[in-house]
Amino acid sequence: MRPELTQAIKLFQSNTAADTEKAIGLLQQTVYSFSMKLCGHREDAEDTMQEVLYRSLRHLAKLHEPKALAVWLYTVTRNRCWRMRRKGAATPKHILSLDDLMPDELEMARLLADTSRQPEVDLLRGEQQQILHRAILHIPPQLRMVLVLHDMEELSTDQVARILALQEGTVRVRLHRARLAVRKAMSQAVQLSAQAKQRKQAKPVTRRTKPAAAQRPPECRELFAQLSEYLDQRLEPVSCDRMREHIAACPSCVVFLRDLRATIDRCRSMKVKCDPAVARRLRSLLTREYLRLLGAARQKN
Repeated sequence: MRPELTQAIKLFQSNTAADTEKAIGLLQQTVYSFSMKLCGHREDAEDTMQEVLYRSLRHLAKLHEPKALAVWLYTVTRNRCWRMRRKGAATPKHILSLDDLMPDELEMARLLADTSRQPEVDLLRGEQQQILHRAILHIPPQLRMVLVLHDMEELSTDQVARILALQEGTVRVRLHRARLAVRKAMSQAVQLSAQAKQRKQAKPVTRRTKPAAAQRPPECRELFAQLSEYLDQRLEPVSCDRMREHIAACPSCVVFLRDLRATIDRCRSMKVKCDPAVARRLRSLLTREYLRLLGAARQKN
């Protein structure tokens, strides 16, 4: 869970105008960032931020635990985003199978190459956040929601399960598929960037038919299905030791695991900032309304 929510709870407890405004500012950024990662449209995210926070004002004084605040805030925001989401034509209609998400032979060859010498790495550095955001928006919504809540908003598996009304096991399965899908989308973006640079430099691009998914050994396929559990240290010690032994002896699994871990790290470090002027105006209005509601509640008591 993001530390901003813990800080906001402490600030609300002082009931001063200055601390209240700071607390609302922290919630603003949380709601806006979450909304942008889900929907990708600035106007929708700003509208969601305004509506969600305004609706939350009557409840904030009653929420004394950061976890309770997180579940409330993300649940309300998620419901608002889902009602107004725009359907993208490029968004897949179904969840890809694990076989579909495994790298083909060409991609595995690229991963095995010395990437420090590849020009597409430099292309990716400058556009990394934009490419990552597009990749996240491209995956099926039910996977995107789990990925954003768990890896980007730093909620635990049980908190994500409560917000989405899912079993924890279902959350783990969807999280793994989401990570694999984003990694694949980013890998494809790297290839497209390299091809675009070749065309710009007037270098002929060799046309290849799309290869079938690599037929990896059974041990690789078993590892592939449990990579997230391994990376998140959720496997039993015996299974974990067996996977470590296999990875140490399999160069393909080493580079794929490294690439997946890099994708997860990118998701966790992605930052989305709200327009300061928009945030400032709304924060001032929300602060006055919160203090007014707080004063009215005290008079009743």
